[in-house]
Amino acid sequence: MRITSLVGSMVLAGVFLVIPVGSGAMPRVGVVVSVRVAPPILPVYAQPICPGAGYIWEPGYWAYSDEGYYWVPGTWVLPPRFGLLWTPGYWGFADGLYVWHVGYWGPAVGFYGGIDYGFGYPGSGFYGGYWRGDRYFYNTRVTNVNRTIIHNVYDTNVSNQRESTNRVSFNGGPHGVNARPTSSQLSSARQRHVPMTSEQRQHQRAASTNRTMLASLNHGRPDVAASTRPKPLGNRSAAPDNRAVAIRLASSCNDSDSGK
Repeated sequence: MRITSLVGSMVLAGVFLVIPVGSGAMPRVGVVVSVRVAPPILPVYAQPICPGAGYIWEPGYWAYSDEGYYWVPGTWVLPPRFGLLWTPGYWGFADGLYVWHVGYWGPAVGFYGGIDYGFGYPGSGFYGGYWRGDRYFYNTRVTNVNRTIIHNVYDTNVSNQRESTNRVSFNGGPHGVNARPTSSQLSSARQRHVPMTSEQRQHQRAASTNRTMLASLNHGRPDVAASTRPKPLGNRSAAPDNRAVAIRLASSCNDSDSGK
């Protein structure tokens, strides 16, 4: 494993920071780790039901430690503030190495390698939901939402969405996804971003210390591929977050929306 001098030993602790690196043809936001072995294919899993208004889906992904690739389960997370969307991280092949590009929060979803993460992330763009002021609306066509609890919903089938059977987890190189960022995605990559929240970092750390998440042991089929909330994995009774209360209060009196 080769770790860039930007973060040094922090990668070994499982903490990935968003650090802008260059502004070339491929967005390199938060490049912190690179390895010589390709990540496994993405596992197939069902999305847990959304735990409450305001939560946004973070797709699962393969991270890397001294013991090799390990799976970080997909989970519902709260944004740092209203109006932000999650751009997933991705592995990209460059100069003979597989390089990790850290995900980030921003006003728009940027380039995430063309990886088909599913659940509104088909490889380009995002179709899982959108913000209207301080309210987040969910597209129930691609997200698992209980309409009797969450009323800010719509149902739209996006014609250019390509939810597919392609489970490749990296961009470029031998057998990788052949995708390049659009001009709008390049512009998004140059905007100010917000790094992953403490909840997201704790979720990743929990996965890094769970040996059943190691690809070398689960052969690409982790026992827990997704969880309702981060930290601890699969625990539905996690302590409430004050942001969740605020977002629910802002959403509780809203009627259903017919679409974006």
